Amino acid sequence: MNQLDALKAFTTVVADTGDFKQLGAFKPQDATTNPSLILKAVQKAEYAPLLKDTVAQFRGRPLDEIVDRLLVRFGCEILSLIPGRVSTEVDARLSFDTAATVARGERLIELYQAQGISPERVLIKVASTWEGIQAAQALERKGIHTNLTLLFSFCQAVACGQAKVQLISPFVGRIYDWYKKSAGSNWVEADKAGANDPGVQSVTQIYNYYKKFGIATEVMGASFRNIGQITALAGCDLLTISPELLAELAAKPEPLQRALSAEAAQSMALEHVSFDEAGFRLALNNDAMATEKLAEGIRAFCVDAVKLEQLLLAA
Repeated sequence: MNQLDALKAFTTVVADTGDFKQLGAFKPQDATTNPSLILKAVQKAEYAPLLKDTVAQFRGRPLDEIVDRLLVRFGCEILSLIPGRVSTEVDARLSFDTAATVARGERLIELYQAQGISPERVLIKVASTWEGIQAAQALERKGIHTNLTLLFSFCQAVACGQAKVQLISPFVGRIYDWYKKSAGSNWVEADKAGANDPGVQSVTQIYNYYKKFGIATEVMGASFRNIGQITALAGCDLLTISPELLAELAAKPEPLQRALSAEAAQSMALEHVSFDEAGFRLALNNDAMATEKLAEGIRAFCVDAVKLEQLLLAA
């Protein structure tokens, strides 16, 4: 028994990769992708034929459609190797356009269905902006399940719960990065490890709130920097983990204890809160870390979306 096997007893383990050829070794239940991961994968020699074939098959179609077809092609390859769901992301440049996000999510599902994939096996990834959350709510009402990403704050999580989205992906490592950079020379790594890690604390707060108030939205910790962050969240609904950190967990024979539990959360004295648009925007604005990391994340995904388009145009 290694720590990866032990973690699977408490938590659904998800592989965070576009490199589907790595999946067999770790046997994850689900897999997640994003524009940066797909961009990284398509630049590897073993995936070049997949990119070229997609471009050749759909040459002359709008570029955004070819991108979506490539994303779905990767998603289908991943689904052939895992028993669960794959997350496929809507173009980050639509993060502030509710209607366009809904339309793109619907098209991705249609493309998957054309390949014989049930909508139940796909999560449409959307940035956790106010507009993105409203788009996710509309998609959920149509029976299309969503994964709300770039989530850094409690107010984003509350709004996602109100919208009844299927799943959220709070970003542990990027929260950690911000606080470490902000503290500078005052940062003491040992004091901010495990349960004291600010990213771990954020996910723990969200998990406990959801379980206390019976919110059905799944919590999937994401963006890990070290396995200590992962083991401190054992018991979370899902954790999406890079192949490198999956390998570290698989190499560790030490026992692993459950850190989060729904039963413990239900006995906590927590206050129920809700947000309308104005309250959400104010709460997000008042959280400097979340405001900066959300904006930074969207910008980075936009840059990689453009790079992916350029690769397709050159193919």
